Amino acid sequence: MGKKIKVLIVDDSAVVRNTIAELVSSDPDLEVMDTAADPFVAAKKMELQVPDVIILDVEMPRMDGLTFLRKIMSQHPIPVIMCSTLTEKGSETLLRALEYGAVDIIQKPKLGTKQFLEESRIRFTDAIKAAASAKMEKRAVHKAIKIQPKLSADAVIDSPTPGLSKLQTTEKVVAVGASTGGTEALRIFLEALPRNCPGVVIVQHMPEMFTAAFSKRLDSTCVIKVKEAADGDTVLPGQALIAPGNKHMLLKRSGARYYVEIKDGPLVRRHRPSVDVLFRSAARYGGGNVIGVIMTGMGDDGAVGMKEMKDAGAYTIAQDEATCVVYGMPGEAVKAGGVDRILPLERIAPEVVRLGST
Repeated sequence: MGKKIKVLIVDDSAVVRNTIAELVSSDPDLEVMDTAADPFVAAKKMELQVPDVIILDVEMPRMDGLTFLRKIMSQHPIPVIMCSTLTEKGSETLLRALEYGAVDIIQKPKLGTKQFLEESRIRFTDAIKAAASAKMEKRAVHKAIKIQPKLSADAVIDSPTPGLSKLQTTEKVVAVGASTGGTEALRIFLEALPRNCPGVVIVQHMPEMFTAAFSKRLDSTCVIKVKEAADGDTVLPGQALIAPGNKHMLLKRSGARYYVEIKDGPLVRRHRPSVDVLFRSAARYGGGNVIGVIMTGMGDDGAVGMKEMKDAGAYTIAQDEATCVVYGMPGEAVKAGGVDRILPLERIAPEVVRLGST
């Protein structure tokens, strides 16, 4: 067993600090290095010991989380996960946090059902391990850790039906999956797509309330239209639909029309939305009309689904290790034999456009 990942928790609420500490301590590969009520106390503790990952609240007295984040990234880059009670207004702040260098964002745990607390534990521990594996300047990279058990896409959608995806239309569909580091990767990818590109459906692991603001931000910088997907939305050329946080998204078809279904369900591959769920539905209903893309992210969500897409006739692309923040998901997809081509991030959009025009 390697060294445990040391976590510093910074939040002005003692209840939140204690709850997060309990979630972190439940994993044998993690340890709570310390806790702090505000950034000034945290800075003093960091003089004595440097954490592997920081969980940082957004709103705190004396110094807010964004200011502290910028100081950390300019002086001693450390993987930071922003932790917040997510609201539509607060989502804009969290977008800035990602721009300033935060690795991920996560919803604050709260008292609730046993299922909610268990899902919070899974999300916190997985986010911490992903952050510890992220490429940061002056940082060693921890080896990605696999955790079992986890549900497959069987929990949400049946395996692809032979022959169903063989129906052909003239429209291509691009199915994309991403996780840690994916917000920036998606920005680069989507900003490079022209107005006449095939319709795009995306699963990015992120909390609810955040996907709407993320979609709006991308819509303001991209030539194509970008929106948070709603149940029944038609997949259209020149438009990208992003799965809403905490909901699964499936690609469906009615005749020649592709549309998305948004639904609840259990965590699949420890995520909701799950890339495997989207990819399996793309294999089942899209087949050879689909171009599959898997980007930076921790774990193996999407690997099985990408192999299913490839077997159904889709052309599949994985982001290369050099341009990934975490080469987990693409690497697992390659190992599973589901990838036709491995490309650096900046070459994926041109390849998608080329494939979409053939």
